Amino acid sequence: MAEKSWFSEFPQMERSDLVVIRKNLDATYRDFSREYGDAIESFFDPLLTFLIWFEKLLLNSPWLVVLAIIALLAYAASRSWKLCSGVIVALLLIGYFGMWENTMRTLSIITVCTMLAIALGIPIGIAMARSDRVQSIVTPALDIMQTMPAFVYLIPVVMLLGIGKIPGVIAVVIYAIPPVIRLTNLGIRLVDKEVLEAATAYGASARQRLFNVQLPLAMPNIMAGINQTIMMALAMVVIASMIGVKGLGQPVLKSITNQYFTLGLFNGLAIVALAIIFDRVSQAYAKRAQKHLGGPQNA
Repeated sequence: MAEKSWFSEFPQMERSDLVVIRKNLDATYRDFSREYGDAIESFFDPLLTFLIWFEKLLLNSPWLVVLAIIALLAYAASRSWKLCSGVIVALLLIGYFGMWENTMRTLSIITVCTMLAIALGIPIGIAMARSDRVQSIVTPALDIMQTMPAFVYLIPVVMLLGIGKIPGVIAVVIYAIPPVIRLTNLGIRLVDKEVLEAATAYGASARQRLFNVQLPLAMPNIMAGINQTIMMALAMVVIASMIGVKGLGQPVLKSITNQYFTLGLFNGLAIVALAIIFDRVSQAYAKRAQKHLGGPQNA
């Protein structure tokens, strides 16, 4: 005799009530998107304008100039000629295989998403570090954001704003922001209390302790959070291509639907190359910051 599922014990009336609740929620969100969608879209117009301008700047500038600027930024962050040479070789190979334009589109959206994640994430992390109550409220939200399937982020965003760059940016930022928040909070909380007491004894205000003591000492952890945020943003590129975000993700999606093995492989390797560049450069900068502060890694 087949075992009955415990769901079968629920009264039929309760199941129908759940269906009604779901339908009411769907109808409410649709009404909300129709009523306020245009206003919310206009709110993001400055961000869209900046994103389009930055993408055109990368696409219309001579490739040699863009390559030189990226190489200089990599060297400024790492002070390593080996790493700088690796960045140049990787970008030259990307250009040689005809993926330069898509790489620049991906680079533009990842840069903007990372800037937004830093601008939003670090203040939230600071607030969590300064208040246990804020931490208790934000932590469950971060848990949900990190465990929610990436495709789920696309549903409310697309219903509200349609397809395009801005929905993609919002979905990427929501998916990628938790690490920088968590590690900013952790880095500030790990600052030695004796150091803070010494700063207070010298007459430092709460603002001075934050900006002159806590944030500098927490910088390695914050940089690790930024590093993970960049990696997660790059991981979201292919998924974001499903809602019209141009870049390396669209050829990968096309290769999946049409079984183009080489197209998907090359563009996937270009995404990997970008991830390695961001990872190595940010890690090198974090190590330099730690040595400059005379932290434990320098011992």
